[in-house]
Amino acid sequence: MTPSAASSGPGAPGLDIPAVTVTPGDIATTTLTVRNDSDIVEAYDLTVVGDCAAWTTVEPARVSLYPGTSETVTLRLEPPRSPEIRAGEMPLGVRVLPNEHPDAVRVLETTVQVGEFHELRTELSPRRRRGWLRGRYLLAVRNQGNTPVRVRFTPGQAGEELAFAFDPAQPKLEPGESAEVRLRVRTAKPVWFGNPVVWPFTMDTTEAVEQEETAQERAGDPVVQPPLDAEFVQIPIFPKWLLILLAALLALLLAWFTLVRPAVRSAAEEAATEAVRPRPTPAGEQEAGGGAPGTGADSRPGGGGQESGAAAPGTGGDGSASSAGGGTAAGGAQHSETIDLKTGTGRTEAGTYKVPADSVFGVTDIVVANFQGDEGVLTISFGDRKITTIALETFRNQDYHWVTPIEIPENDTVTISVTCAKPGTPATGRQASQCHEVLNVSGVLGTTTR
Repeated sequence: MTPSAASSGPGAPGLDIPAVTVTPGDIATTTLTVRNDSDIVEAYDLTVVGDCAAWTTVEPARVSLYPGTSETVTLRLEPPRSPEIRAGEMPLGVRVLPNEHPDAVRVLETTVQVGEFHELRTELSPRRRRGWLRGRYLLAVRNQGNTPVRVRFTPGQAGEELAFAFDPAQPKLEPGESAEVRLRVRTAKPVWFGNPVVWPFTMDTTEAVEQEETAQERAGDPVVQPPLDAEFVQIPIFPKWLLILLAALLALLLAWFTLVRPAVRSAAEEAATEAVRPRPTPAGEQEAGGGAPGTGADSRPGGGGQESGAAAPGTGGDGSASSAGGGTAAGGAQHSETIDLKTGTGRTEAGTYKVPADSVFGVTDIVVANFQGDEGVLTISFGDRKITTIALETFRNQDYHWVTPIEIPENDTVTISVTCAKPGTPATGRQASQCHEVLNVSGVLGTTTR
């Protein structure tokens, strides 16, 4: 641009400045010719004004001219490589201020053509993702150039095992603008067993060039960012530790059904049978004469001799039964009685068996069954004698045996007393409403002799 060289007043300079083209990040220069068309010596101060003032300097910034002379100064343009310096035309102004005639100040304007430059910055996170079939990533892209661009992502992989999807597919960015793009990576088929499979891939970010636009038509060399490296780790559906655990569980189930369960069922059946079955009299305890076991009765008719040794529990020191009737058993047969007792929660109940008149019951065995697993206290008594007191929660089946019978005289009782604290749960799996215990007492029931 060449303005008029004519003076507009005393001291007005003649000016001449051409247009200039510059690319951000580069340096461009142009010249400005200052002429003194006045008739006095004049000094001129030169100042750059306008949008280009931040990155344009003039050298020298002050000139002194004799009348009719001129001097050329240099304008140096250094726009930074920044998205803020948009591509296109920008005005450039230079203010020339005469010192002697400041009212003759002039501003010369010309045009600066700012060239294009292209630069994209992309970050991918995370760089490593684990999953069964798919993985999700995030692409953060920023336009560092000075022109609007449409961004295109190009994935790279050694094979065709992975499929890629972008949302949005090709975002458009203004200079200095950023965007986040969601990336989904998916495999074609799952991995059922074995070790994890690592699928590496790369991600390249470029500009999506329109069809009618060629690479030669684009101004400026784009800054190419190296492709980003990432991995998708495909984990198996069934890991090794899960297979080992399933195999161990299967082995335990097989062992339970083939070994443990039959043994437990057999033991339970035997315990239940033992609880309700009278204990047979051991050989040699009952003589041919029908004497009570453990009393030492002679097998000869009318024999009444006593067995040598210590006296049995519940007998006198000479071996005679300490009964209230004062008689001893003569003859007798094996006898068994069962007491079935049910007790409400928090209550105490008793069940009894009374020895018939003119009889003596020589007890050799008792079996008590707590098949529900009740909680509470159970007491067994023969007449006034307390035989034992047991906490119910400590047993399911309990039995006692004596070689020398404990004799219970006529009209005396076998008593079971239960205080129910908490009913248990029988084999049905439902908690019982009341405690339930069974006592079986067996021995020899004989007649008394006076």
